[in-house]
Amino acid sequence: MARGAFILTGGRSRRMGRDKALLEYQGRPLAAHVAAQAAAAAGRAWLVGPEALYGHLGYPCLAERFAGLGPLSGIEAALGSGLAEWCLVLGCDMPGADAASLRFLLAFAEQHSEDAAVTVGPDGRPEPLCAVYHARLAPLAERLLREGRLAVHDLLGSIRWAPFPAPHPRFAANINTPAEWAQWNR
Repeated sequence: MARGAFILTGGRSRRMGRDKALLEYQGRPLAAHVAAQAAAAAGRAWLVGPEALYGHLGYPCLAERFAGLGPLSGIEAALGSGLAEWCLVLGCDMPGADAASLRFLLAFAEQHSEDAAVTVGPDGRPEPLCAVYHARLAPLAERLLREGRLAVHDLLGSIRWAPFPAPHPRFAANINTPAEWAQWNR
């Protein structure tokens, strides 16, 4: 299949103080909500993280080969999985990423000749955890991890990517702290 969605769940959630993936949102864990939106857009979704922690959420889990090294490890797992040519990658803490907008992001990526399409906010800053990456980037992601270059921005600085304007203000907003979570749920 050409498309697949990968929800990164393996973060430490230090600022939140508890696992963000398991926060309750609209009656289910946040990661399951994000995965449902992503699956509706891409046709199928995987949770990138330990099955022991997230297997009960109803989506297949994909283990990271470089677990504990941050989001680039999750991206590498998605790209190197062989499960999709175009990999929609989302942080599990993005409740505003709706299926309709994610479909536009996927179509945008497929229509451009770049290696990725990355959501950018009104300030022009990229949000690399709300993006579509081509699987051909797997060797580069692995090399960066092996070199200790763990920042996703190192990946973005090494590829050609198309900026995808966020379709609405909450689309790529991520939740990091209890205060942000409370604000979101008002």
